[in-house]
Amino acid sequence: QVEQYVGEIKGGLRPTMKLTIIGMVHSKPKSFSVTLLCDPMDVNKDVGLLFTVNFSEKSITRNARIAGKWGREEKTIPYFPFTAGDTFKMELLCEHQQIRVLLDGRQLCDFTHRIQPLNLVKALRISGDIKLTKVA
Repeated sequence: QVEQYVGEIKGGLRPTMKLTIIGMVHSKPKSFSVTLLCDPMDVNKDVGLLFTVNFSEKSITRNARIAGKWGREEKTIPYFPFTAGDTFKMELLCEHQQIRVLLDGRQLCDFTHRIQPLNLVKALRISGDIKLTKVA
């Protein structure tokens, strides 16, 4: 079954904040996504970061939606870090200019903030073919 998690980011996203996601990839995964939302109740609102992992393409796509419009997709990654059946620890480090994504302690990519002010981003949603162990 598909995991679905939604959690509030109290006071909104801000620099120096770190979000940690620990979980395990399903044995036959298609995809999963991590989304930083401005409004967890209204899916049409702005999205600070949509981070989508696609196993068939071995790709990781990042994007943001502002005023109802999706921006330019970013796809560059140095390596594809996820393996079916494996556990992972993903950290989203919020910096002044960007979100830095670490996987098992290695830098995977970063995503320049498109939504300002940052504290408009108020929720974290995780869904797809993973089993979550811990979200902090």
